[in-house]
Amino acid sequence: MKRLAEDQRDSKIRMPGAMDRGPIQFDSRAAKRSGAILTIATSEVITAPPTTTILGAIKIMTSYGIGRLPIADAGTNRLIGFVTGVDMVDFMGGGIRHNLLKKYEGNILSAINADIREIMSTSPVYIHEKASFEDALNLMYEKNIGGLPIVDDATKIKAIVTEHDFASLVSGVNTGIKAEEFMSPNVVTANIEMSIEWTTRMMVQKGGFRKLPVVQDSLLIGMVTASDIMKYIGSGEAFKKVVTGDVQDVMNQPLKALLRRDLVSGEMGDDLGKAAQIMVAQNVGALPIMENGSLAGILTKRDFIRAFAEGERGIIS
Repeated sequence: MKRLAEDQRDSKIRMPGAMDRGPIQFDSRAAKRSGAILTIATSEVITAPPTTTILGAIKIMTSYGIGRLPIADAGTNRLIGFVTGVDMVDFMGGGIRHNLLKKYEGNILSAINADIREIMSTSPVYIHEKASFEDALNLMYEKNIGGLPIVDDATKIKAIVTEHDFASLVSGVNTGIKAEEFMSPNVVTANIEMSIEWTTRMMVQKGGFRKLPVVQDSLLIGMVTASDIMKYIGSGEAFKKVVTGDVQDVMNQPLKALLRRDLVSGEMGDDLGKAAQIMVAQNVGALPIMENGSLAGILTKRDFIRAFAEGERGIIS
């Protein structure tokens, strides 16, 4: 991943004081410079053609550990669509995309081998390669999206900027802002005995959550993500059952069948920079925030976009 160049000294992050809640800022000249977004974007973009199967796209995303996959024309690399982990969960768990099963008369094997264009977004949000940091930040903030393809004049994909890039910018930095200021305090949780199918329904119906804390007897014991569900569907015994059409046996398994126990968490008083450092180092997209041993909220990498954008001084002053 590209980071801010060392010689771009006017791009240095400036932080508000601890008693002055405001946005994490970049020098306004650097933030508004044409093409500045490329200084933090990732140039090696994983894409797939529209003829890739849904199962093939799942395998690409889980293999590369990505939560969003641009769909591009195979010959020109022109952006034509976008699919996310939530889209995949929607397909498997009863959302709008699950209606594709009706087209294939309930045959999950046929549906999961349909082209990815059947469920991709055909109106992807993107930005031009000459865009400024401010342009990209504003667009991601306003559209509430975690990834933004960067294209040239012919809409050929040149790079991608994600919420991970924003979190990386403040990783280990003392921002003077506490994690509790940007965490979400109203946390939707899943119970460990809940089925995978019901978990996917919760993710879709509760507003497109990609990550859910998992509790047992009111104690936090792990996290489950859209990526975990995709990985479960696309590998091992679950995959064998999917290709034989026995999808209900797969989806009716309890959540503990895919729960990861390597739980990491932060504290209410942790600096945003420390929280970002934990998330980047552990490669997690969400961090449970604890208070006196109890779950108080959840901080996601998308919250770092809010941290850059929100505050009394507006979006990048």
